Amino acid sequence: MPRVVCTSKNAEHGPHHAIFQEAGFDCDIVSREVNLFDEKGLLPALGHCEAIVAGAEPYTRRIIESQPDLRVIARTGVGFDAIDLQACDEHGVVVTTTPGVNHHAVAEHAIALLFGVARGFPEVDQQVRECRWKRIAHPRVMGRTIGIVGLGRIGRALAWRVAGLGMKVLAFEPSPDMEFVTQWHMELVELDDLLARSDYVSLHCPLAPETRHLINRESLSRMKLGAVLINTSRGGLVDEAALLESLESGHLRGAGLDVFETEPLPADSPLIRRNDVLLAGHVAGLDEESHDDTFAMAAETVVGLSHGKWPAHCIQNLEGTTNWSWNDRVGGSRKQDA
Repeated sequence: MPRVVCTSKNAEHGPHHAIFQEAGFDCDIVSREVNLFDEKGLLPALGHCEAIVAGAEPYTRRIIESQPDLRVIARTGVGFDAIDLQACDEHGVVVTTTPGVNHHAVAEHAIALLFGVARGFPEVDQQVRECRWKRIAHPRVMGRTIGIVGLGRIGRALAWRVAGLGMKVLAFEPSPDMEFVTQWHMELVELDDLLARSDYVSLHCPLAPETRHLINRESLSRMKLGAVLINTSRGGLVDEAALLESLESGHLRGAGLDVFETEPLPADSPLIRRNDVLLAGHVAGLDEESHDDTFAMAAETVVGLSHGKWPAHCIQNLEGTTNWSWNDRVGGSRKQDA
C-alpha cells in the first residue's frame, strides 16, 4: 500500500483523507511540533513514502535523495521555489501545484492588509489596548491608485475587486489578458511608472532569479512618497533590509506583509517591532473554501499520477517527459523521449 505524508499546514482535516483512503493510500500527518523548515526535523518525520503533500517547507536535494521511493511532491498552493527542481528532475520526482483554487482567498487577504495599513493598523489597535486614544485622519482608499505587479489569476482577482472599491488600477504584466484589462479599465504601465504613480503597490508575481529582490533600495526610492507596499506573493521578492530603511526614513507610509525572506519570521526581526507594518504568517491563500479545494486537488493529482494520468496543468518540472511511470525510479534516472 503506497504511503503519502502530509507536511502541509492544516492537513489534519479535509477531503484528501477520503480520496487517499478510497485509492488505497496510507495517509500520515506530520506533527506541527516538528520544525519542518529544518532538515534535521523534516528528514526523520517523513520516514519512507511515495508521495508528499507539501507546504512551504524546503525540499532540498538531501531530502529528495533520502527518499528512494518518492514519486510526487504535491505542493498545496502555487509556489514551488522551496523545492529543488533539478534534484527532482534527476530522480524522476514529479512536482505539482494546485493552480486556480486560492486566488480569491489571496485577493481578499491583500485587500485586508491594504485596508488595515490604510486605516492605521496595527498602531490604532495597540493604542486602544494600552488605553491611549488617539484620533488621526488617514487618506481615504477610494480614489487612490493601486499598482498591481503581475496579472495572473491572483492579480486579476485583486484587480476587479479594487476597481469596484473605486480605486484607479495600474498594472505591470509582460503578457497581459487585454480583454480583461479593457473590461476593467486598467492601465498597463512599465514597472518604474507603476512604482512612481501608485499609492499602494501589491506584488503578485512568482519568485525567480530575475525577480528576487524586485523591491530593493533602488526600486523603493522610485516609489511615491507615502506609498504602501503589500506582499502576499513570495518573501524573496522584497529586500527586507531596504524596506526597513524606507519605512524608518518615512518614505513609505507602511507595509502589509504575509510572506518573508525567512519563514517563520525570526523573533528578532525588526519588522515585528514596527507599528506601521501589518503582519500575517503566510496565510493569504487559506480560507475554508480554498483549504478544501487545495487538498482535494493535491490528492487527486497524486492518485491520478499513480494511475498513469499526467495532469500537465499542475506539473512544474520534468519538461519533455512523455512516458513517466509511477513504478519507474531507478538510480535517479527517468524514462524520457529523446
